[in-house]
Amino acid sequence: MKKSIIIVLLLLGVFAQAQNKKWTLKECVVYALENNISVKQSELDLQATDIEKLTAIGRFLPTVNASGSVSKNTGLSFDPTTGNSSTTTFLSASGNLNLGYNLFDGLQNIRQVQRAEISKIAADYRLSKMKDDISLFVANGYISVILNKANLEVLKSQNSVTQEQIERTNQLVEAGSLPRGDLLEIQATDASEKQSIVNAENVIQISLINLAQLLLIKDYETFDIEDEGYDIVDEGISNKSASEIIENAKANRSEIKIAEQNVALAEKDVQIAKGSYWPTLRAFLGYDTRYTDANPISFGDQIYLNDGIGYGLSLNIPILNGFSVKGNVQRNKINLERSKFQLEQAELDLESTVYQAYVDAKGSLKSFEAANTALESQQLAYDYAKERYDVGLTNAFDFSQSKLRFDNSKIELNRAKYDYIFKLKVLELYFGIPATELKF
Repeated sequence: MKKSIIIVLLLLGVFAQAQNKKWTLKECVVYALENNISVKQSELDLQATDIEKLTAIGRFLPTVNASGSVSKNTGLSFDPTTGNSSTTTFLSASGNLNLGYNLFDGLQNIRQVQRAEISKIAADYRLSKMKDDISLFVANGYISVILNKANLEVLKSQNSVTQEQIERTNQLVEAGSLPRGDLLEIQATDASEKQSIVNAENVIQISLINLAQLLLIKDYETFDIEDEGYDIVDEGISNKSASEIIENAKANRSEIKIAEQNVALAEKDVQIAKGSYWPTLRAFLGYDTRYTDANPISFGDQIYLNDGIGYGLSLNIPILNGFSVKGNVQRNKINLERSKFQLEQAELDLESTVYQAYVDAKGSLKSFEAANTALESQQLAYDYAKERYDVGLTNAFDFSQSKLRFDNSKIELNRAKYDYIFKLKVLELYFGIPATELKF
């Protein structure tokens, strides 16, 4: 009995722990990479390239096909084993086996295998890009939740101060030191702050749901994140020049590698299309036999006596095919030029995107520093206003306005801080640091 109770308690403890689990950013990213639908689709695309390569390799194997037929004839018919005609009813059967092998096809088979290998590399890069994109989406959603929670803490903390002010003001009003209007002003501020707290809690819940949906987690009610210990961690990326980050991005980012592989695919398509200009040489071997019940010879003997073998070489020389081969070659050449332009455009786009990310990161750092300075100033102004209010040298309205500015400066600092964190991580990702290795 005791053992049963212990097991039940342990299971309840594990269940409670699972219910209270808080997800770290790394756990969210890893989970998303394992479960996100877009990532899974990219993985299927990668698997499809294995089939493409298997098909290309299969073209090097001989083709083997077998066929057979059974028929019954009534009336004037020709005996398939003797060729003689007769008016009767008989059953006949035939079977054949054909083997063929391409000896030369303008090197198209070899290039199809090469193309399949390039296609697999391109699909692998597309999967990497998809994982990077999903990682950024998750990081952005995660940081949004942290920001919203930090803002809620600011609102709750300041409302605690307001509660203290209500209690103190009420005492002063009762003592006749302050007019009742000051108490009403502080109480109005308290009501406004509580409404802001409710709104902030709703914003947190919505941001958590958005993150859970991105992770394909359906348990919205218990899903939560680890919101402590996240600070500005600079791995040295802020000291690097824009040109250095851009060069690293060009060497490592999947966007460029995908475009490069598309050029390689287009080049291979041109080679494959040109292969159709060449003659094709094919070897073939055929075996066939037949049987009829109109012949008194046994089935086994007929199969042996009526069989035949045919073999030889088949040469096909393209001479004029309505310019189909030439047109196909020209289309693939145009596609090659287009893919080269796309590669050039991808490099320009990446350069522009990385430079914009670099400028954004520098700008967000300045905003963070400015917000920090503004908070220090508002802190001093708030402390001064509080001291004056406590001794009755300022009214409740002026004090509330000072407190509001102080609250807003804290919220602005939170926004600037997490905006800088995110943009710093974007820059590190472009520099080549894997998404799962980003530090916060």
